[in-house]
Amino acid sequence: MKVIVLGAGQVGGSVATALANETNNSVTVVDTDADSLNWLQERLDIRTVTGLGSRPSVLAEAGAADADILIAVTQSDETNMLACQVAWTLFHTPTKIARIRATDYQDHPALFDNAAIPVDFIISPERLIKNYIARLIEYPDALQVREFGDGKLLLIGMEVDRGGPMVGEPIHRLRELLPGIEARVAAIYRHETSVPPEGDTRLLAGDEVFFLARAGADIRRVMSVMRPLDKPYQRIMIAGGGNVGGALAARLEDEYQVKLISHNPRRARELSASLDRSIVLSGSASDTELLEEENIEDMDVFLALTNDDEDNILASMLAKRLGARRAMCIVNRTEYVDLIEMGTIDIALSPHQITIGEVLTHLRRGDMVSVHSLRRGAAEAIEIIARGDESTSRVVGRRIEALDLPRGTTIGAILRDDELLIAHHDTVIQSDDHVVLFLTDKRRIGEIEQLFSVGFGFF
Repeated sequence: MKVIVLGAGQVGGSVATALANETNNSVTVVDTDADSLNWLQERLDIRTVTGLGSRPSVLAEAGAADADILIAVTQSDETNMLACQVAWTLFHTPTKIARIRATDYQDHPALFDNAAIPVDFIISPERLIKNYIARLIEYPDALQVREFGDGKLLLIGMEVDRGGPMVGEPIHRLRELLPGIEARVAAIYRHETSVPPEGDTRLLAGDEVFFLARAGADIRRVMSVMRPLDKPYQRIMIAGGGNVGGALAARLEDEYQVKLISHNPRRARELSASLDRSIVLSGSASDTELLEEENIEDMDVFLALTNDDEDNILASMLAKRLGARRAMCIVNRTEYVDLIEMGTIDIALSPHQITIGEVLTHLRRGDMVSVHSLRRGAAEAIEIIARGDESTSRVVGRRIEALDLPRGTTIGAILRDDELLIAHHDTVIQSDDHVVLFLTDKRRIGEIEQLFSVGFGFF
């Protein structure tokens, strides 16, 4: 597959890295910043073109004439939209994906059509990170939360802790401890190493466990046997009044007590006028006096959501030291994520890793409904539709135990019409089932695509 990526920043670089590390992809990255392109080219097997990606000559040099997909993720909405227009009008590029940040554009979907502005799929990292944080707040003990089946099924990543009934117990004990609740352990990581989630595998304190269960009460019941649960969140402080911080406050203020800090006085006034219940403050989130005046020690969650990694990290560390129960922050640079995991901050939020899943959903071959990139891109959770019948499919009409799944792959659940089925060894896959899989090694994705492809004469 030939892919052109416009933008060598955090999002574009992450997308290029994810695609270049997969086989059968030819990736070209376009940007006006030659240094950023050189940095990527030193690390990846890609082509680079220096120039403005919305210009016909630059797209032609990048190979738009025979490209399969254009992914425009520069910082400029207008550049991204114009690049899609040029790619379609002059080169008839089949698939165009654009990063659109402004809600003013997003609120008018009629704009995005091949007869108007030819954008096939819109990517909004700000919207994705806002929704992701909201899910983390809903489930306080989770380290990661991913949705499948329009939110009916959740994949939760959490740490097993002492005091949880499952500590030291084999996985098959889940059924005894949780009668009437269907759940499936999809993956276990112990000291950064994947452990096969077999029925007799024992869970140990400190393990990072990924499990699937129905959203709502079932999820909380499963979490409760992994560790003693914290109290639900009530008081939330947000540092950063940008697109993410402002939108998140608007989403949360009806259910939580929200305080928002913006360093920009004008923006603080705008937010104060637009938010109904949130308390908006003007100042620095790393100002000890301000945090103490606003009772940081009573906050259940402190969220640092500015555009500056260093400010986010320092503010989160300070909030934690001053008594905030939990601290999360947006971090774009991977090396900072490594440092955070060894420190006092509870969760590092990576917008580009969350965004990658949305991009990959539209790039994968076959009927991929959703793709979630996990563990910094090393693993993936996917929802794929089984097509065909017993004679044209390698999976339809077959029991899960009979499937030739790649090593490290677990089928966790099946969404069939309005029914949610947690997968067992004897579950038979039917045509049009939505199958949810966890891959500990994303390099095996090509084998999954092949397994679920429809052909002739599979017997």
